[in-house]
Amino acid sequence: MKEVKGLMDFRPGIKVVDATLRDGGLVNDFYFTDEFVKALYQTNVKAGVDYMEFGYKADKEQFDKNKFGKWKFCNDDDIFNVVGENENGPKVAVMADVGRCNYKEDIHEKSESPVDLIRVATYLNTIPSAIDMIEDSKKKGYEVSCNIMAISTSQESDVKVALDLLGESPVDVIYIVDSYGSIYPEQMARIADVYCEAGAKYGKKIGIHAHNNLQLAFANTIECCGDGVDYLDATYGEMGRGAGNCAMELLLGFLKNPKYSLHPVIQFLDEHVKGLKKESTWGYDLQYMLTGQLNQHPRSAIAFTKDKRSDYYEFYKQIRADE
Repeated sequence: MKEVKGLMDFRPGIKVVDATLRDGGLVNDFYFTDEFVKALYQTNVKAGVDYMEFGYKADKEQFDKNKFGKWKFCNDDDIFNVVGENENGPKVAVMADVGRCNYKEDIHEKSESPVDLIRVATYLNTIPSAIDMIEDSKKKGYEVSCNIMAISTSQESDVKVALDLLGESPVDVIYIVDSYGSIYPEQMARIADVYCEAGAKYGKKIGIHAHNNLQLAFANTIECCGDGVDYLDATYGEMGRGAGNCAMELLLGFLKNPKYSLHPVIQFLDEHVKGLKKESTWGYDLQYMLTGQLNQHPRSAIAFTKDKRSDYYEFYKQIRADE
């Protein structure tokens, strides 16, 4: 049984990572106003958030710059315009997706960039490419994490092999990622044990990035927190792809570390996220619950939402037939 002290006390090693611009950017193609981004950054400063993820380092040859906002590409100058010297603010993170970024050219030397943390995203079958990206980023002077996506569809034995490979790499943090929002807390506890065992063996920190298809993103995040996972992802108003993510307001309200403050979070939600939610769609809904229960990628539910469909039963039969 989990120690109650593990949930009522705080660990100094815990790091809160704001993924609003990156995961939330999947909702609106990264078209955030400068006012929103600067207000979000200042809110993270006041709230004591440890890292702010600005978006992707997407390959401009693969993705049309005219179809996405600038946080799809995270140019260093654009980040500098928001954070300035960043002396007292959160560390800056960006995500580099295996096969979708030109990391050799677009990720510059750390001495030339405002970015502190490169978050490499990979599937199990692209781990070798991910390790090459990790090594490249470490040589350039960055902290590096690795998100192993879609683990709910993977065999535990394959995950353990990946953890050994990453453990032998220079990566700093290895992330549990519930991409489909289909993992229950009992399962998450087992997964956290496997990851934390590898982390202890290789001297790596472990993180959690949860989706909310079954309304369990917060539950799974604090489950991991109680099990020794240190890096906790969250987004303001749970903004994120499909059903969204662990809500920042829930997470900071739970954590007992006095360095975190909920007051600026609520103010930001009131002044900025409330209006944004009228323009974009995200969060728990029946179609996302169904893909989560069936352990499927939410792309079909996202299409259902964009098409403004409401024939849930027909959708359910459709995605069951696709299994």
